[in-house]
Amino acid sequence: MLDLTFETPKPKVIAGAKHDWELVIGMEVHAQVASQAKLFSGASTKFGAEPNSNVSFVDAAMPGMLPVINEYCIEQAVRTGLGLKAAINLKSAFDRKNYFYPDLPQGYQISQLYHPLVGEGEIIVDMEPGIARKVRIERIHVEQDAGKSIHDMDPTMSFVDLNRTGVALMEIVSRPDIRGPEEAAAYIAKLRQILRYLGTCDGNMQNGNLRADVNVSICRPGQYEKYQETQDFSHLGTRCEIKNMNSMRFIQMAIDVEAKRQIAIVENGGTVDQETRLYDPDKNETRSMRSKEEAHDYRYFPCPDLLPLEIEQAWVDDIAASLPELPDEKKARFVKDFGLSDYDAGVLTAEVVNADFFEKVAAGAGDGKLAANWVINELFGRLKKDDKGIEDSPVSPEQLAGVIRLIKADTISGKMAKDLFEIVYTEGGNPEEIAEARGMKQVTDTGAIEAAVDEIIAANPAQVEKAKQNPKLAGWFVGQVMKATGGKANPKAVNELVAKKLAEA
Repeated sequence: MLDLTFETPKPKVIAGAKHDWELVIGMEVHAQVASQAKLFSGASTKFGAEPNSNVSFVDAAMPGMLPVINEYCIEQAVRTGLGLKAAINLKSAFDRKNYFYPDLPQGYQISQLYHPLVGEGEIIVDMEPGIARKVRIERIHVEQDAGKSIHDMDPTMSFVDLNRTGVALMEIVSRPDIRGPEEAAAYIAKLRQILRYLGTCDGNMQNGNLRADVNVSICRPGQYEKYQETQDFSHLGTRCEIKNMNSMRFIQMAIDVEAKRQIAIVENGGTVDQETRLYDPDKNETRSMRSKEEAHDYRYFPCPDLLPLEIEQAWVDDIAASLPELPDEKKARFVKDFGLSDYDAGVLTAEVVNADFFEKVAAGAGDGKLAANWVINELFGRLKKDDKGIEDSPVSPEQLAGVIRLIKADTISGKMAKDLFEIVYTEGGNPEEIAEARGMKQVTDTGAIEAAVDEIIAANPAQVEKAKQNPKLAGWFVGQVMKATGGKANPKAVNELVAKKLAEA
Protein backbone atom coordinates (compact mmCIF):
# COMPACT_ATOMS: atom_id res chain seq x y z
CA MET A 1 0.00 0.00 0.00
CA LEU A 2 1.35 3.42 -0.93
CA ASP A 3 2.20 5.60 2.07
CA LEU A 4 0.98 9.12 1.33
CA THR A 5 1.73 10.56 4.78
CA PHE A 6 3.04 14.09 4.43
CA GLU A 7 3.01 17.52 6.00
CA THR A 8 1.26 20.40 4.25
CA PRO A 9 3.62 23.26 3.34
CA LYS A 10 3.02 26.68 4.82
CA PRO A 11 1.49 29.24 2.43
CA LYS A 12 3.70 31.89 0.90
CA VAL A 13 3.38 35.22 2.72
CA ILE A 14 4.05 38.50 0.92
CA ALA A 15 4.70 41.59 3.02
CA GLY A 16 2.76 44.60 1.80
CA ALA A 17 3.29 48.20 2.89
CA LYS A 18 0.60 47.81 5.57
CA HIS A 19 -0.15 44.11 6.04
CA ASP A 20 0.99 40.59 5.37
CA TRP A 21 -0.85 38.82 2.55
CA GLU A 22 -1.27 35.24 1.42
CA LEU A 23 -1.81 33.91 -2.09
CA VAL A 24 -4.66 31.74 -3.31
CA ILE A 25 -4.17 30.14 -6.72
CA GLY A 26 -6.28 27.91 -8.92
CA MET A 27 -5.25 26.49 -12.29
CA GLU A 28 -7.10 25.69 -15.49
CA VAL A 29 -4.76 23.54 -17.56
CA HIS A 30 -5.45 22.84 -21.22
CA ALA A 31 -3.81 19.53 -22.15
CA GLN A 32 -3.89 18.41 -25.78
CA VAL A 33 -5.10 14.84 -26.01
CA ALA A 34 -2.48 12.50 -27.47
CA SER A 35 -4.44 11.36 -30.53
CA GLN A 36 -3.65 11.22 -34.22
CA ALA A 37 -7.10 12.59 -35.13
CA LYS A 38 -9.14 15.53 -33.88
CA LEU A 39 -12.06 15.43 -31.45
CA PHE A 40 -14.85 15.60 -34.04
CA SER A 41 -13.11 14.81 -37.32
CA GLY A 42 -10.51 12.53 -38.82
CA ALA A 43 -8.10 15.36 -39.65
CA SER A 44 -4.50 14.91 -38.53
CA THR A 45 -3.15 16.53 -35.36
CA LYS A 46 0.48 16.41 -36.53
CA PHE A 47 2.44 19.45 -35.32
CA GLY A 48 4.40 21.55 -37.80
CA ALA A 49 2.36 20.70 -40.90
CA GLU A 50 1.85 23.29 -43.64
CA PRO A 51 -0.67 25.93 -42.53
CA ASN A 52 -4.29 24.90 -43.12
CA SER A 53 -3.30 21.44 -44.38
CA ASN A 54 -4.84 19.52 -41.43
CA VAL A 55 -8.35 20.89 -41.84
CA SER A 56 -11.46 18.84 -42.59
CA PHE A 57 -14.81 20.21 -43.74
CA VAL A 58 -16.05 19.87 -40.15
CA ASP A 59 -13.09 21.87 -38.79
CA ALA A 60 -13.68 24.59 -41.38
CA ALA A 61 -17.40 24.74 -40.41
CA MET A 62 -18.63 24.07 -43.93
CA PRO A 63 -22.44 24.07 -44.22
CA GLY A 64 -24.11 20.76 -43.42
CA MET A 65 -21.04 19.24 -41.77
CA LEU A 66 -21.77 17.52 -38.45
CA PRO A 67 -19.31 16.56 -35.70
CA VAL A 68 -18.72 12.89 -34.84
CA ILE A 69 -17.09 12.09 -31.50
CA ASN A 70 -13.64 10.46 -31.65
CA GLU A 71 -13.99 7.57 -29.18
CA TYR A 72 -10.23 7.38 -28.60
CA CYS A 73 -10.15 11.00 -27.36
CA ILE A 74 -12.89 10.16 -24.85
CA GLU A 75 -10.92 7.09 -23.76
CA GLN A 76 -7.83 9.23 -23.21
CA ALA A 77 -9.81 11.69 -21.07
CA VAL A 78 -11.25 8.83 -19.01
CA ARG A 79 -7.75 7.42 -18.59
CA THR A 80 -6.58 10.83 -17.37
CA GLY A 81 -9.43 11.05 -14.88
CA LEU A 82 -8.64 7.60 -13.50
CA GLY A 83 -4.97 8.54 -13.22
CA LEU A 84 -5.97 11.58 -11.13
CA LYS A 85 -8.18 9.38 -8.91
CA ALA A 86 -11.21 11.25 -10.20
CA ALA A 87 -14.83 10.24 -10.57
CA ILE A 88 -15.86 9.27 -14.11
CA ASN A 89 -19.34 10.41 -15.10
CA LEU A 90 -21.05 7.73 -17.15
CA LYS A 91 -23.35 10.40 -18.55
CA SER A 92 -21.98 13.70 -19.85
CA ALA A 93 -22.94 16.20 -22.53
CA PHE A 94 -21.44 18.76 -24.88
CA ASP A 95 -22.39 22.44 -24.93
CA ARG A 96 -21.82 25.30 -27.31
CA LYS A 97 -19.75 28.17 -25.95
CA ASN A 98 -20.51 31.12 -28.20
CA TYR A 99 -17.88 33.76 -28.87
CA PHE A 100 -16.22 35.32 -31.89
CA TYR A 101 -12.62 34.62 -32.75
CA PRO A 102 -11.23 34.97 -36.28
CA ASP A 103 -9.60 31.54 -35.92
CA LEU A 104 -12.81 29.85 -34.70
CA PRO A 105 -14.70 29.14 -37.94
CA GLN A 106 -17.90 27.85 -36.29
CA GLY A 107 -18.36 30.98 -34.21
CA TYR A 108 -18.65 28.75 -31.14
CA GLN A 109 -16.58 26.18 -29.30
CA ILE A 110 -17.95 22.73 -28.49
CA SER A 111 -17.12 22.20 -24.83
CA GLN A 112 -18.65 20.76 -21.63
CA LEU A 113 -19.97 23.12 -18.95
CA TYR A 114 -22.93 21.60 -17.19
CA HIS A 115 -22.13 17.88 -17.46
CA PRO A 116 -18.35 17.20 -17.70
CA LEU A 117 -16.93 13.77 -18.46
CA VAL A 118 -14.72 13.68 -15.34
CA GLY A 119 -15.57 14.83 -11.82
CA GLU A 120 -13.53 15.43 -8.67
CA GLY A 121 -10.02 14.06 -8.23
CA GLU A 122 -6.69 15.02 -6.64
CA ILE A 123 -2.98 15.45 -7.19
CA ILE A 124 -0.29 15.14 -4.52
CA VAL A 125 2.28 17.86 -5.27
CA ASP A 126 5.68 17.10 -3.73
CA MET A 127 7.57 20.17 -2.53
CA GLU A 128 10.38 18.38 -0.65
CA PRO A 129 10.75 15.03 1.13
CA GLY A 130 7.80 14.63 3.51
CA ILE A 131 6.25 17.95 2.46
CA ALA A 132 3.44 17.95 -0.12
CA ARG A 133 0.27 19.79 -1.03
CA LYS A 134 -2.92 17.94 -1.92
CA VAL A 135 -4.55 19.86 -4.76
CA ARG A 136 -8.16 18.95 -5.48
CA ILE A 137 -9.28 18.59 -9.07
CA GLU A 138 -12.76 20.02 -9.57
CA ARG A 139 -13.42 18.60 -13.03
CA ILE A 140 -12.01 17.65 -16.40
CA HIS A 141 -14.04 18.52 -19.44
CA VAL A 142 -13.34 17.74 -23.06
CA GLU A 143 -13.44 20.49 -25.68
CA GLN A 144 -12.10 21.45 -29.08
CA ASP A 145 -9.21 23.86 -29.58
CA ALA A 146 -9.34 27.00 -31.71
CA GLY A 147 -6.97 27.86 -34.54
CA LYS A 148 -4.08 30.29 -34.49
CA SER A 149 -3.91 33.91 -35.61
CA ILE A 150 -0.52 35.12 -36.83
CA HIS A 151 0.16 38.86 -36.73
CA ASP A 152 3.89 39.20 -37.41
CA MET A 153 4.18 38.00 -41.03
CA ASP A 154 2.83 41.13 -42.71
CA PRO A 155 2.62 44.77 -41.54
CA THR A 156 -0.95 45.22 -42.78
CA MET A 157 -2.57 41.78 -42.57
CA SER A 158 -3.06 38.93 -40.14
CA PHE A 159 -2.98 35.29 -41.17
CA VAL A 160 -5.08 32.42 -39.82
CA ASP A 161 -3.89 28.80 -39.50
CA LEU A 162 -6.72 26.36 -38.75
CA ASN A 163 -4.54 23.28 -38.21
CA ARG A 164 -5.23 23.31 -34.45
CA THR A 165 -8.94 23.92 -34.91
CA GLY A 166 -10.86 20.96 -33.53
CA VAL A 167 -7.89 19.35 -31.78
CA ALA A 168 -9.08 17.61 -28.59
CA LEU A 169 -8.27 19.32 -25.31
CA MET A 170 -8.76 18.24 -21.72
CA GLU A 171 -9.37 21.25 -19.50
CA ILE A 172 -8.22 20.19 -16.05
CA VAL A 173 -9.64 22.59 -13.47
CA SER A 174 -8.21 22.67 -9.95
CA ARG A 175 -9.73 24.02 -6.76
CA PRO A 176 -8.02 27.15 -5.34
CA ASP A 177 -5.71 24.99 -3.22
CA ILE A 178 -2.31 26.23 -4.43
CA ARG A 179 -0.65 28.73 -2.10
CA GLY A 180 2.46 30.07 -3.82
CA PRO A 181 4.35 30.48 -7.12
CA GLU A 182 6.66 27.53 -6.43
CA GLU A 183 3.68 25.30 -5.66
CA ALA A 184 2.00 26.38 -8.90
CA ALA A 185 5.05 25.37 -10.94
CA ALA A 186 5.34 22.11 -8.98
CA TYR A 187 1.65 21.40 -9.63
CA ILE A 188 2.11 21.84 -13.39
CA ALA A 189 5.24 19.66 -13.29
CA LYS A 190 3.44 16.88 -11.38
CA LEU A 191 0.37 17.03 -13.63
CA ARG A 192 2.59 16.93 -16.71
CA GLN A 193 4.47 13.95 -15.27
CA ILE A 194 1.25 12.02 -14.66
CA LEU A 195 -0.10 12.79 -18.14
CA ARG A 196 3.15 11.59 -19.73
CA TYR A 197 3.10 8.37 -17.65
CA LEU A 198 -0.49 7.78 -18.78
CA GLY A 199 0.35 8.60 -22.39
CA THR A 200 -2.66 10.92 -22.67
CA CYS A 201 -0.72 14.14 -23.40
CA ASP A 202 2.91 14.61 -24.40
CA GLY A 203 3.19 17.69 -22.14
CA ASN A 204 5.10 19.72 -24.73
CA MET A 205 4.65 23.26 -23.43
CA GLN A 206 6.77 24.80 -26.18
CA ASN A 207 4.36 23.56 -28.85
CA GLY A 208 1.35 24.67 -26.82
CA ASN A 209 0.25 21.12 -26.05
CA LEU A 210 0.12 21.98 -22.35
CA ARG A 211 -0.77 25.50 -21.28
CA ALA A 212 -2.27 26.99 -18.17
CA ASP A 213 -4.63 29.76 -17.18
CA VAL A 214 -3.64 30.87 -13.68
CA ASN A 215 -6.24 32.37 -11.32
CA VAL A 216 -4.59 34.55 -8.66
CA SER A 217 -6.11 36.29 -5.65
CA ILE A 218 -4.86 37.55 -2.30
CA CYS A 219 -6.23 37.35 1.22
CA ARG A 220 -5.20 38.23 4.76
CA PRO A 221 -3.77 35.42 6.93
CA GLY A 222 -6.57 33.32 8.41
CA GLN A 223 -9.10 34.08 5.67
CA TYR A 224 -8.23 31.02 3.61
CA GLU A 225 -8.96 28.77 6.58
CA LYS A 226 -12.42 30.37 6.85
CA TYR A 227 -12.98 29.65 3.17
CA GLN A 228 -11.96 26.01 3.70
CA GLU A 229 -14.45 25.68 6.56
CA THR A 230 -17.37 27.27 4.72
CA GLN A 231 -16.43 27.02 1.00
CA ASP A 232 -17.58 30.65 0.89
CA PHE A 233 -15.48 32.54 -1.66
CA SER A 234 -16.31 35.88 -0.03
CA HIS A 235 -13.47 35.20 2.41
CA LEU A 236 -11.03 35.37 -0.51
CA GLY A 237 -10.04 38.30 -2.68
CA THR A 238 -11.20 38.94 -6.23
CA ARG A 239 -9.32 36.70 -8.62
CA CYS A 240 -7.68 37.63 -11.89
CA GLU A 241 -6.91 35.10 -14.59
CA ILE A 242 -3.51 35.12 -16.30
CA LYS A 243 -4.08 33.54 -19.69
CA ASN A 244 -2.12 31.02 -21.77
CA MET A 245 1.01 30.41 -19.70
CA ASN A 246 3.36 27.81 -21.18
CA SER A 247 6.52 28.15 -19.08
CA MET A 248 7.15 27.05 -15.48
CA ARG A 249 9.44 30.00 -14.87
CA PHE A 250 7.04 32.54 -16.35
CA ILE A 251 4.16 31.08 -14.32
CA GLN A 252 6.08 31.79 -11.11
CA MET A 253 7.10 35.26 -12.22
CA ALA A 254 3.57 36.14 -13.36
CA ILE A 255 1.99 35.02 -10.08
CA ASP A 256 4.50 37.01 -8.05
CA VAL A 257 4.07 40.24 -10.01
CA GLU A 258 0.26 39.89 -10.19
CA ALA A 259 0.01 39.32 -6.42
CA LYS A 260 2.06 42.44 -5.74
CA ARG A 261 -0.11 44.41 -8.15
CA GLN A 262 -3.27 43.34 -6.32
CA ILE A 263 -1.74 44.07 -2.90
CA ALA A 264 -0.81 47.59 -3.98
CA ILE A 265 -4.35 48.24 -5.25
CA VAL A 266 -6.05 47.01 -2.08
CA GLU A 267 -3.65 48.74 0.32
CA ASN A 268 -4.22 52.01 -1.53
CA GLY A 269 -7.96 51.72 -0.96
CA GLY A 270 -8.90 50.38 -4.40
CA THR A 271 -10.65 47.24 -5.49
CA VAL A 272 -9.36 44.50 -7.77
CA ASP A 273 -11.43 44.01 -10.92
CA GLN A 274 -12.14 40.46 -11.98
CA GLU A 275 -10.58 40.23 -15.42
CA THR A 276 -8.39 38.22 -17.76
CA ARG A 277 -4.81 39.42 -18.02
CA LEU A 278 -1.72 38.59 -20.07
CA TYR A 279 1.82 38.32 -18.74
CA ASP A 280 4.62 40.22 -20.50
CA PRO A 281 7.92 38.51 -19.59
CA ASP A 282 10.00 41.31 -21.16
CA LYS A 283 8.48 43.94 -18.89
CA ASN A 284 7.69 41.47 -16.09
CA GLU A 285 4.15 42.77 -15.73
CA THR A 286 0.59 41.66 -16.34
CA ARG A 287 -1.75 43.77 -18.44
CA SER A 288 -5.49 43.70 -18.93
CA MET A 289 -6.75 41.57 -21.82
CA ARG A 290 -10.51 41.70 -21.25
CA SER A 291 -13.04 41.86 -18.46
CA LYS A 292 -13.69 38.40 -17.04
CA GLU A 293 -16.70 36.81 -18.70
CA GLU A 294 -19.21 34.73 -16.76
CA ALA A 295 -20.88 31.62 -18.16
CA HIS A 296 -23.98 33.55 -19.24
CA ASP A 297 -21.83 35.89 -21.34
CA TYR A 298 -20.95 32.95 -23.57
CA ARG A 299 -24.62 31.96 -24.02
CA TYR A 300 -23.94 28.30 -23.30
CA PHE A 301 -26.58 25.84 -24.45
CA PRO A 302 -26.55 22.07 -25.18
CA CYS A 303 -24.96 21.30 -28.53
CA PRO A 304 -27.83 20.31 -30.83
CA ASP A 305 -25.52 18.33 -33.12
CA LEU A 306 -24.38 15.86 -30.45
CA LEU A 307 -26.44 13.52 -28.31
CA PRO A 308 -25.56 13.24 -24.59
CA LEU A 309 -22.54 10.98 -24.17
CA GLU A 310 -23.21 7.72 -22.32
CA ILE A 311 -20.42 5.28 -21.52
CA GLU A 312 -20.50 1.91 -19.77
CA GLN A 313 -18.91 1.12 -16.43
CA ALA A 314 -17.38 -2.04 -17.89
CA TRP A 315 -15.53 0.08 -20.47
CA VAL A 316 -14.24 2.37 -17.71
CA ASP A 317 -13.15 -0.69 -15.71
CA ASP A 318 -11.22 -2.04 -18.71
CA ILE A 319 -9.40 1.29 -19.04
CA ALA A 320 -8.65 1.29 -15.29
CA ALA A 321 -7.20 -2.21 -15.56
CA SER A 322 -4.80 -1.04 -18.27
CA LEU A 323 -3.39 1.92 -16.33
CA PRO A 324 0.39 1.90 -15.89
CA GLU A 325 2.15 2.26 -12.55
CA LEU A 326 1.99 6.00 -11.82
CA PRO A 327 4.77 8.24 -10.45
CA ASP A 328 3.81 8.19 -6.75
CA GLU A 329 3.46 4.41 -6.69
CA LYS A 330 6.65 3.88 -8.67
CA LYS A 331 8.62 6.24 -6.44
CA ALA A 332 7.38 4.49 -3.29
CA ARG A 333 8.30 1.11 -4.76
CA PHE A 334 11.81 2.26 -5.65
CA VAL A 335 12.33 3.46 -2.08
CA LYS A 336 10.99 0.20 -0.64
CA ASP A 337 12.44 -2.37 -3.05
CA PHE A 338 15.81 -0.79 -3.86
CA GLY A 339 16.48 1.10 -0.61
CA LEU A 340 16.79 4.43 -2.43
CA SER A 341 16.50 7.83 -0.83
CA ASP A 342 13.35 9.82 -1.48
CA TYR A 343 15.40 12.26 -3.56
CA ASP A 344 17.05 9.60 -5.75
CA ALA A 345 13.73 7.84 -6.30
CA GLY A 346 12.21 11.17 -7.31
CA VAL A 347 14.98 11.84 -9.84
CA LEU A 348 14.65 8.39 -11.38
CA THR A 349 10.85 8.52 -11.66
CA ALA A 350 10.65 12.10 -12.99
CA GLU A 351 10.23 10.64 -16.50
CA VAL A 352 8.88 7.18 -17.20
CA VAL A 353 11.69 6.50 -19.72
CA ASN A 354 14.27 7.25 -17.01
CA ALA A 355 12.52 4.90 -14.58
CA ASP A 356 12.35 2.10 -17.16
CA PHE A 357 16.05 2.53 -18.01
CA PHE A 358 17.02 2.37 -14.32
CA GLU A 359 14.97 -0.75 -13.65
CA LYS A 360 16.70 -2.56 -16.51
CA VAL A 361 20.11 -1.54 -15.15
CA ALA A 362 19.17 -2.60 -11.61
CA ALA A 363 17.90 -5.97 -12.84
CA GLY A 364 21.07 -6.63 -14.84
CA ALA A 365 23.43 -5.42 -12.11
CA GLY A 366 21.67 -7.08 -9.20
CA ASP A 367 22.16 -3.97 -7.06
CA GLY A 368 19.54 -1.19 -7.08
CA LYS A 369 21.44 1.36 -4.98
CA LEU A 370 24.64 1.04 -7.01
CA ALA A 371 22.61 1.16 -10.23
CA ALA A 372 20.85 4.34 -9.06
CA ASN A 373 24.17 5.97 -8.24
CA TRP A 374 25.60 5.22 -11.68
CA VAL A 375 22.46 6.18 -13.59
CA ILE A 376 22.00 9.49 -11.75
CA ASN A 377 25.60 10.64 -11.32
CA GLU A 378 27.51 9.17 -14.23
CA LEU A 379 24.97 8.59 -17.01
CA PHE A 380 22.62 11.53 -16.42
CA GLY A 381 25.60 13.81 -15.83
CA ARG A 382 27.24 12.76 -19.10
CA LEU A 383 24.00 13.04 -21.05
CA LYS A 384 23.35 16.51 -19.66
CA LYS A 385 26.85 17.58 -20.68
CA ASP A 386 26.13 16.40 -24.23
CA ASP A 387 22.57 17.81 -24.21
CA LYS A 388 21.07 14.37 -24.83
CA GLY A 389 18.01 12.62 -23.46
CA ILE A 390 17.94 9.08 -22.13
CA GLU A 391 16.41 7.94 -25.44
CA ASP A 392 19.66 8.95 -27.15
CA SER A 393 21.99 7.37 -24.60
CA PRO A 394 25.02 5.72 -26.28
CA VAL A 395 25.18 3.38 -23.27
CA SER A 396 22.44 0.74 -23.07
CA PRO A 397 21.03 -0.54 -19.76
CA GLU A 398 22.77 -3.85 -20.42
CA GLN A 399 26.15 -2.18 -20.94
CA LEU A 400 25.85 -0.07 -17.79
CA ALA A 401 24.76 -3.13 -15.82
CA GLY A 402 27.88 -4.88 -17.14
CA VAL A 403 30.14 -2.14 -15.75
CA ILE A 404 28.41 -2.36 -12.36
CA ARG A 405 28.76 -6.15 -12.24
CA LEU A 406 32.53 -5.78 -12.72
CA ILE A 407 32.66 -3.35 -9.78
CA LYS A 408 30.63 -5.69 -7.56
CA ALA A 409 32.93 -8.60 -8.43
CA ASP A 410 36.00 -6.49 -7.49
CA THR A 411 37.20 -7.02 -11.04
CA ILE A 412 37.68 -3.27 -11.51
CA SER A 413 37.99 -0.37 -9.10
CA GLY A 414 35.70 2.65 -8.98
CA LYS A 415 38.25 4.73 -10.89
CA MET A 416 38.70 2.02 -13.51
CA ALA A 417 34.93 1.79 -13.81
CA LYS A 418 34.69 5.48 -14.70
CA ASP A 419 37.36 5.02 -17.36
CA LEU A 420 35.55 1.94 -18.66
CA PHE A 421 32.23 3.81 -18.71
CA GLU A 422 33.79 6.57 -20.80
CA ILE A 423 35.11 4.01 -23.30
CA VAL A 424 31.71 2.32 -23.58
CA TYR A 425 30.00 5.71 -23.90
CA THR A 426 32.24 6.93 -26.72
CA GLU A 427 33.14 3.67 -28.49
CA GLY A 428 30.52 1.11 -27.48
CA GLY A 429 31.29 -2.54 -26.88
CA ASN A 430 31.00 -5.18 -24.18
CA PRO A 431 32.37 -3.84 -20.85
CA GLU A 432 33.83 -7.17 -19.74
CA GLU A 433 35.58 -7.76 -23.06
CA ILE A 434 36.97 -4.20 -23.05
CA ALA A 435 38.27 -4.56 -19.50
CA GLU A 436 39.98 -7.83 -20.44
CA ALA A 437 41.43 -6.61 -23.73
CA ARG A 438 42.81 -3.35 -22.34
CA GLY A 439 44.20 -4.78 -19.11
CA MET A 440 41.87 -2.80 -16.91
CA LYS A 441 41.18 -5.54 -14.37
CA GLN A 442 42.52 -4.78 -10.94
CA VAL A 443 45.08 -6.91 -9.13
CA THR A 444 43.42 -8.90 -6.37
CA ASP A 445 46.34 -11.25 -5.74
CA THR A 446 47.29 -10.29 -2.17
CA GLY A 447 50.73 -11.79 -2.64
CA ALA A 448 51.57 -9.41 -5.47
CA ILE A 449 50.10 -6.46 -3.57
CA GLU A 450 51.97 -7.41 -0.38
CA ALA A 451 55.25 -7.51 -2.30
CA ALA A 452 54.65 -4.00 -3.59
CA VAL A 453 53.78 -2.74 -0.10
CA ASP A 454 56.92 -4.32 1.40
CA GLU A 455 59.06 -2.72 -1.30
CA ILE A 456 57.63 0.79 -0.76
CA ILE A 457 57.93 0.55 3.05
CA ALA A 458 61.53 -0.73 2.87
CA ALA A 459 62.52 2.12 0.55
CA ASN A 460 61.06 4.88 2.73
CA PRO A 461 62.05 4.38 6.40
CA ALA A 462 61.74 8.10 7.22
CA GLN A 463 58.21 8.21 5.91
CA VAL A 464 57.42 5.10 7.96
CA GLU A 465 58.42 6.91 11.18
CA LYS A 466 56.24 9.89 10.25
CA ALA A 467 53.30 7.59 9.56
CA LYS A 468 53.71 5.99 12.96
CA GLN A 469 53.48 9.42 14.57
CA ASN A 470 50.57 10.48 12.34
CA PRO A 471 48.48 7.54 11.02
CA LYS A 472 46.81 9.81 8.44
CA LEU A 473 50.10 9.76 6.49
CA ALA A 474 49.47 6.10 5.67
CA GLY A 475 47.62 7.40 2.65
CA TRP A 476 50.97 8.30 1.11
CA PHE A 477 51.98 4.63 1.04
CA VAL A 478 48.62 3.66 -0.45
CA GLY A 479 49.15 6.16 -3.23
CA GLN A 480 52.68 4.89 -3.92
CA VAL A 481 51.49 1.28 -4.10
CA MET A 482 48.68 2.20 -6.47
CA LYS A 483 51.19 4.10 -8.61
CA ALA A 484 53.57 1.18 -8.61
CA THR A 485 50.84 -1.22 -9.73
CA GLY A 486 49.56 1.10 -12.44
CA GLY A 487 46.39 1.80 -10.44
CA LYS A 488 45.30 -1.81 -10.79
CA ALA A 489 45.69 -2.96 -7.20
CA ASN A 490 42.51 -3.51 -5.21
CA PRO A 491 42.31 -0.31 -3.08
CA LYS A 492 40.68 -2.11 -0.16
CA ALA A 493 43.40 -4.75 -0.06
CA VAL A 494 46.10 -2.07 -0.36
CA ASN A 495 44.70 -0.08 2.59
CA GLU A 496 44.47 -3.18 4.78
CA LEU A 497 48.01 -4.36 3.97
CA VAL A 498 49.55 -0.89 4.42
CA ALA A 499 47.92 -0.55 7.86
CA LYS A 500 49.11 -4.02 8.84
CA LYS A 501 52.68 -3.53 7.62
CA LEU A 502 53.08 -0.11 9.25
CA ALA A 503 51.89 -1.51 12.55
CA GLU A 504 54.53 -4.27 12.31
CA ALA A 505 57.38 -1.99 11.13
